[in-house]
Amino acid sequence: MIMKSTLRNWKWLSVLPVAAASLMITPIPAADWPQWGGTSTKNMSSNEKGLPWHFEAGERKRGTEEIDMATTKDCRFVVKLGSQTYGTPTVGNGKILVGTNNEAPRDPRRVGDRGVVFAIDEKTGEFLWQLVVPKLGAGKVSDWEFLGICSSATIEGDRAYVITNRCQVVCLDLNGMKDGNQGFDGEAKYMADAGETPVEPSAIDADIVWVYDMREELGVFPHNIASSSVLIVGDKLFATTSNGVDWTHLNIPSPQAPSLICLNKNTGELIGEEAAGVSKRVLHCSWSSPGYAVIGGTPMVTFGAGDGWCYGFDVATVKDDEGFDVLKEFWRYDCNPAEYRLDENGKPRKYAEDPEGPSEVVGTAVTYKDRVYVCVGQDPEHGPGVGMLSCIDATKRGDITKGGAIWTFKGIERSMSTPSIVDDLLYVCDYAGRVFCLDAIDGKKYWEFDTKGHIWGSTLVADGKVYVANEEGEVYILAAGKELKQLHMAEFPAPIYSSPVAANGVLYIATQSHLYAFENPKAAGGTAAAAAAKPIARKFDSERRLHGTGGAGDGGGS
Repeated sequence: MIMKSTLRNWKWLSVLPVAAASLMITPIPAADWPQWGGTSTKNMSSNEKGLPWHFEAGERKRGTEEIDMATTKDCRFVVKLGSQTYGTPTVGNGKILVGTNNEAPRDPRRVGDRGVVFAIDEKTGEFLWQLVVPKLGAGKVSDWEFLGICSSATIEGDRAYVITNRCQVVCLDLNGMKDGNQGFDGEAKYMADAGETPVEPSAIDADIVWVYDMREELGVFPHNIASSSVLIVGDKLFATTSNGVDWTHLNIPSPQAPSLICLNKNTGELIGEEAAGVSKRVLHCSWSSPGYAVIGGTPMVTFGAGDGWCYGFDVATVKDDEGFDVLKEFWRYDCNPAEYRLDENGKPRKYAEDPEGPSEVVGTAVTYKDRVYVCVGQDPEHGPGVGMLSCIDATKRGDITKGGAIWTFKGIERSMSTPSIVDDLLYVCDYAGRVFCLDAIDGKKYWEFDTKGHIWGSTLVADGKVYVANEEGEVYILAAGKELKQLHMAEFPAPIYSSPVAANGVLYIATQSHLYAFENPKAAGGTAAAAAAKPIARKFDSERRLHGTGGAGDGGGS
């Protein structure tokens, strides 16, 4: 583990018009979106009211990457990101964090292919600071070129936690360098690429508190990219390791390495790890994020794994036969039906090559009313194939593959999406581009909607609406409910691989290259209304930010 005391030794995701009554503006409750899924249950839904639904993303100014704000509608601000953005933004304590790459460098001293996390002011869209992470140098096999940081950060108090492209869990001071350097004092060396001379951090650099290196400490072999979001439960932090196969897709370099670990959120020290043997069975990689809920009176961590199984673990650890601290397993469930694992002759189906074969869990398992809802899917590069959505009775124990499913739905294809559940209605997407509405209690299908574009992200259900984005750069707004109604479709000038999120009356959508903040000006007030009246496309003045009057302690004032 890279801690302050060991710095010098560190090494390495016909439709009908809406009724007027549904468009009435109601007060906006203040609520952050501080983690992937909004809350620990990972249900992609929000209690926000008065959200915009008839917004427009506008157009780029000719010959530039800048968005012409005069062509947008209901847009508070637009922030330029890198050239590829896969992580979904998180919002907490006045700041927005989003992972991207370094193809639009904010610091002329730190250029080239790197992973980046931007910290942005929630009210103004002003860039505050960034975490810049060098590449592993392993190429596509473990740190794919130009993907940047794909994980969504988790915000709690004045701390933020993120899994980087180097397969490290990093704890950051949410205030950056504004309140001085906290804990870890080796940012200069950490952010320097191989062969580079370390450059002392400035006002726009992240303040690292601690780093835990899963490759060095656990022997993890991340496949393509390390990507998932950490879960905080009390003083414990749960993280997926992204352990997977090598470039051949046949060999597992680290079959003994854990796929899920538990750290002390304050120090970064290892507390325990899963001992379910996920890595021995991993199909491709473990990218799914863990969730948490009290199920049947029992605190439980839920985890959709890279072997295609879903697990329920105790939050506490126990000693195994060899004296190691491991997560006690409550139950496990094979998310693939038998016919996906074996063909009609009883022979194993080839992963990825056979469209009727098994898949891992990529999206996140969602907990709702003591049930766990989870889909199977694969890397988009593997193309289309069969999928399944399972509703699991999470109060059961042991191997509950037989008898543990309350219902399953095979009408869905491979999916990377995390479900949204509101008022006993479940909304979920598949990679093929379809959105489904099912009864969360009995699995009955009410409708499906084809966006005609691949969907990498998830639905967001809020304010009586379903927001969903696709690879074509289209955001569809559907009415939530048992009847299919399309309310609007907004076109963006770049593909969208992330999920819409809502916080404090604002809808956030990250395309590959820009972060948009939309709000309903009629529902906003005070500062928000003023900002909406004068929308801005945020640029970056590196001279001012690097050499401003406040120096390293300035922290990014407006």
